[in-house]
Amino acid sequence: MTDPATPAQADPRDEIIEYLPAMRAFAMSLTRNSSAADDLVQDTIVKAWKNFEKFQQGTNLRAWLFTILRNTFYSGRRKAKREVADVDGAMAATLSEKPAHDGRLAMADFEKAFVQLSDEQREALILVGASGFSYEEAAETCKVAVGTIKSRINRARQRLAEIMELSEDEALEMTDSATTAVVSASMQARKTVA
Repeated sequence: MTDPATPAQADPRDEIIEYLPAMRAFAMSLTRNSSAADDLVQDTIVKAWKNFEKFQQGTNLRAWLFTILRNTFYSGRRKAKREVADVDGAMAATLSEKPAHDGRLAMADFEKAFVQLSDEQREALILVGASGFSYEEAAETCKVAVGTIKSRINRARQRLAEIMELSEDEALEMTDSATTAVVSASMQARKTVA
């Protein structure tokens, strides 16, 4: 039982309500927007409530709350500088993601067809198609004529289309550099193992 002569120490959480009007006024002076000020005060209260164990009893609660409010405001400003405003959604409209399942299925079909090509045709496709060599560079690497490289690539593409049962209007190319890189790395790994 407590001694009636010594008043029980009040919970500082109870004092927060007293500072709300002053906190809102300070937030309004920082944000110049009533909605943003209300959000800032709310964020401050949430942060203070979660970190009340860090508050030292007997120190200035008002100063502690205002410091949290000020730091929250400036942290938000720093974060906003790094963000791109996309109010009309133009930037978001340009974002897309290739479906993972379609890519895996197409890649599996391509790999099955690719291994059915002759060594020369695979080599020519990897050099020119996946590695980005010019016909001349590929011909020099393979020590054959440029026409031979072009012929091997043409025959390889026709054979792949036949194996994969692609019609003439369907594209055989992989659609992006990431897929091309995967094909190239996959083929390099197989060469190393073989």
